[in-house]
Amino acid sequence: MQGAYALPAAALTFNAFTWGVSWWPFRQLEALGLHPLWATAIIYAVAVAVISAWRLAAWREVVSTPALWVLVLASGTTNASFNWAVTIGDVVRVVLLFYLMPLWAVLLARVLLHERFSGAALLRVVMSLAGAAIVLWPETGGWPLPRSLPDWLGVVGGFTFALNNVMLRREAARKESARALAMFTGGAAVSASIATLLGGAAGVAPPPLLAAEWAVPVLVMGGLFLASNLALQFGAARLPAHVTAVVMLTEVVFASGSALLLGAGALTAPLLLGGGLIVGSALLAARS
Repeated sequence: MQGAYALPAAALTFNAFTWGVSWWPFRQLEALGLHPLWATAIIYAVAVAVISAWRLAAWREVVSTPALWVLVLASGTTNASFNWAVTIGDVVRVVLLFYLMPLWAVLLARVLLHERFSGAALLRVVMSLAGAAIVLWPETGGWPLPRSLPDWLGVVGGFTFALNNVMLRREAARKESARALAMFTGGAAVSASIATLLGGAAGVAPPPLLAAEWAVPVLVMGGLFLASNLALQFGAARLPAHVTAVVMLTEVVFASGSALLLGAGALTAPLLLGGGLIVGSALLAARS
């Protein structure tokens, strides 16, 4: 890789690593009584406060731009779904279902960006669907559909992440601070709204009393997520899109490797085969 690409690639790798291993601190916070939805809401509220202090004028652009409201909802749903899923489910399985993005990206780009279907795009759709079917196929037979809350959260999170990425492409002319503020506001608002609506359902308990044992890690994570978002925007703005997509796929490696190492996921033959098709589809998307 050329020298000019080294720093942007390192920034993207930092972003992928932060997301790939984020399941572990979320599980530690849950053990302390802080549900991942509330943890996400508080962590992203910290980032919103920092961005607001740094670029208060960004609020004007977010409030006056309806397209950024879609980004608020898409990013918020992505973060709420992914963080909840990797906290309570098999991390490897959740991450693979999350990375069905090439399937959703093709469909959303057709609707929102008016991009035509190509032979390569249809091939990616077929590979993604086949991979998902293998991952989801029940051992006892039946239809290959999501069978648990983590499965559904992984699929929903992947769909909204694809929507998030399409909207970022569509609103590329907006200021970075406005896009970042929209994404972090969504992470805080959507997670808090879902947690409030669910109340005690699905095991979503209210946050525990303020204590340093969970407040300090939350502040640290808020800083790390803000840094990783800025790293993503820095790297993606300086690398070709296909290089960015390939580097970001290292999140699958970080997430799966850390989960297998720490016993939060299991690697089976269907996961290997289905995951290979899903990742292969993502690599084809990057190449195109």
